[in-house]
Amino acid sequence: MRTPVVRFAPSPTGRIHLGNARTALFNYLFARRFNGRFVLRFDDTDLERSKAEYAAAIEVDLAWLGAHPDLMVRQSERFALYAAAAQRLKEMGRLYPCFETPDELDRRRKRQIGRGLPPVYDRAALALSDADRAALTAQGRKPHWRFKLEARTVAWSDLVRGDSHIDCASLSDPVLMREDGSWLYTLPSVVDDIDLGVTHVIRGEDHVTNTAVQLQLFEILGDPAHAPSFAHHNLLTSSSGEGLSKRSGALSIAGLREAGVEPLAVAALAVLTGSSDAVAPVRSLDELQARFDITHTSRGAAKFDPAELDALSARTLHGLDYEAVRERLAAHDIVGHRAEPFWLAVRGNLTVFADVAVWWRVVEGEVTPVIEDADYLAEARALLPQEPWDEKTWSQWTGALKQATGRKGKALFHPLRLALTGRDQGPELAALLPLLGRAKALARLP
Repeated sequence: MRTPVVRFAPSPTGRIHLGNARTALFNYLFARRFNGRFVLRFDDTDLERSKAEYAAAIEVDLAWLGAHPDLMVRQSERFALYAAAAQRLKEMGRLYPCFETPDELDRRRKRQIGRGLPPVYDRAALALSDADRAALTAQGRKPHWRFKLEARTVAWSDLVRGDSHIDCASLSDPVLMREDGSWLYTLPSVVDDIDLGVTHVIRGEDHVTNTAVQLQLFEILGDPAHAPSFAHHNLLTSSSGEGLSKRSGALSIAGLREAGVEPLAVAALAVLTGSSDAVAPVRSLDELQARFDITHTSRGAAKFDPAELDALSARTLHGLDYEAVRERLAAHDIVGHRAEPFWLAVRGNLTVFADVAVWWRVVEGEVTPVIEDADYLAEARALLPQEPWDEKTWSQWTGALKQATGRKGKALFHPLRLALTGRDQGPELAALLPLLGRAKALARLP
């Protein structure tokens, strides 16, 4: 297999969502697996709707997920390449001007449907003479430009869908350039793929129909022997089967980040949903990469429940080692020799990472003890072991209390938790007690 060059090609017209992350990560992990290159290409030919702030936000979202591009390009800076390609197609008679208005095309389609015919463009523009075109231009009409397809079947071996084919005779000649001279998706995408040496196009199954058109363009504009391989994965949907839209903002990467969802949980759910591998926590993108095989992507629906993401995020946190969170803890001023034992003590009780601040205040700051049984707590205070303390101190202390009071179970442990932490539940006190230290423990026991 060729060393892969792949691309993620979002339009910067909104925030990317979980479904977009699926495509981005499919490309990124595929490139990493085979020591290839991952290109971020902004499809920003729509100069009116494309916004610099959206492009910047997409960069931030990908960095948060850990998908760092090896190269970044913007289509808005590459118009000269597209114009040169279009001129070649014109000279070959494969790109031709059409003067129909949208209303005229719509009426024509409706007539075809009414007669039981497929609503395919009838190439009426090819019958226009030079004089006809001049007359239409004199009326103020500006042409859009269509690519003349060869009426043949185009076949390819899809890495997800297997042997695939499309009869181009069933397709309308696609519009490559609008009346105002702006570009639609197809031509710039093919020109960029050729120019950047893209070897594998990995994208959603909603692009399957585009493939035949693009392969015909590759044959004309590039080297047919080096056209990219294609992989069309199933789309991520909600549990009810609804698609995701970046314009609605549903499950945007930025929104998930702000809600405290773990990036590794987002990555695992985005990649593994709809595959033969179960969605489960991963501790690194390396681990996710090892579990990812694009050929194992199901052809069936990739449905998920948003509630599953919250649970997966918490389970992801619970499995992270200290080195994976060292810098994030430091951002909360949790540093020094106690940082690692603190993390190991509290991680299993976190819902979101920001909860570490709550438990650091319990360990390092002031809490209001909850006094459930003052007499029992006074006895506990008297039996509190001398330092140094370690993970055995809790069992030594509660063992002495059990012998002295006859208490056991919740009656033995719960009043101590309430007094020491001010909370009804939380991390194991065997791990938390040495972090508190004897002075703080004494201060919280009456």
